[in-house]
Amino acid sequence: MKSLRNTVIRAGLEALYFSGAHYLLRPIFAGVGAIFMLHHVRPSGSAQFQPNRHLEVEPAFLHAMLAHLRQLDIDIVTMDEVHQRLSERNFARRFACFTLDDGYRDNRDFALPVMREFDAPLTVYVASDFADGSGRLWWVALEKVIAGATAIEAPIGGTITRFDTSTPAAKQTAFDRLHDWLRALPGEHDLQREISALCARHGVDETTIARDLCMSWEELKAFADDPLVTIGAHTITHCNLARQSEATAACEIDTSRARIEAALQKPVLHFAYPYGDRIAAGRREFALTRASGFKTAVTTRPGMIFPESAAYLTALQRVSLNGNYQDARILPVLTSGAATAVWNGFRRIDAA
Repeated sequence: MKSLRNTVIRAGLEALYFSGAHYLLRPIFAGVGAIFMLHHVRPSGSAQFQPNRHLEVEPAFLHAMLAHLRQLDIDIVTMDEVHQRLSERNFARRFACFTLDDGYRDNRDFALPVMREFDAPLTVYVASDFADGSGRLWWVALEKVIAGATAIEAPIGGTITRFDTSTPAAKQTAFDRLHDWLRALPGEHDLQREISALCARHGVDETTIARDLCMSWEELKAFADDPLVTIGAHTITHCNLARQSEATAACEIDTSRARIEAALQKPVLHFAYPYGDRIAAGRREFALTRASGFKTAVTTRPGMIFPESAAYLTALQRVSLNGNYQDARILPVLTSGAATAVWNGFRRIDAA
């Protein structure tokens, strides 16, 4: 089902490109700027089964996007500058901002060198448990479980369901189903219980994943000292905030900020909602980050930045640089706002 969705999206992007519709839509939907969303930036892997590949782009694709923005004479700015321009309604020039979620080590090793080439700033949102090395990146654990198994059983809907995982295609089908099941569980403890059980049955050590992939506090401190780098908060545990009690959600927001500030001795003024879609962040969460004193907070809801975004500073939309669509032809489509306009039914703001 997800492969079909990816095919449809790719076809839509290519249709916008080949038809030239993005040129017609640009004056209406390009807005005043864009906040680009990334996770991993690293060379592509060789494995046939890479279910999380949408979360990573190659350094060359990031380079191509930066070169495209420079060619368009678009300012590449910090999140502080995004906040300032929106607050002051300074829209004389279009801008772009680059944000990366979770705090992966490859952000330092592969993204930062590319950004330096263009003297372009970046904001990295850190989940504090990931920096501690104690966090659980369950989607990576699930990938590891399925990669090493020929069959998997899981108690979906109270019934033990068996999945064939003997081929790359079967593994992808199983991953999609299990990923959706885990995300739909009532609480974080339910998700963690089930992924831990899968890991235990299949010999995957989930406790090492955060240390293997994410920057430690020591690494983050050196990283944050780079003048191009801003560190933002991304909760403590990378939980779905909308499924927490208000007190727990507020603690995840406030404590993550406090822990990062204590470790890095720098103010943390910007926030990203884990998952960031409609089922993970809504009006309550937008209000909580505003009450916590964050200047901005970003979602994963697709969209450009418009003058009216100034009224929704803790519900800002982003444009995903998705690993499934690393084709230089789509760059002008993405910066035109045409793709997100079509996705949103031609609404400019999605902050409800």
